[in-house]
Amino acid sequence: MSVLGLPGAHFHDLRHTGNMLAAATGQATTKDLMHRMGHDYERAALRYQHATRRADQAIADGLDQRLKAIKGDTEEDGDDGAADVLAPVS
Repeated sequence: MSVLGLPGAHFHDLRHTGNMLAAATGQATTKDLMHRMGHDYERAALRYQHATRRADQAIADGLDQRLKAIKGDTEEDGDDGAADVLAPVS
């Protein structure tokens, strides 16, 4: 890939990035990812989708912490925070 000015990069790196970005859109189904990758089995496609779900949860947790900090919520309030918790849509 030095032709592209990316020494040390491999075709598989670009393929992986493309599939991660496709999964991250939330629009690509498992079958869509399988088709993009040229696979007949779901295992590889599911890896990309699970990676995005973990990222979604981390983002939701971070947003929840920020909102609580802005509101001045603390654990000592006795509020379990259930109504204020953000969670990714699955």
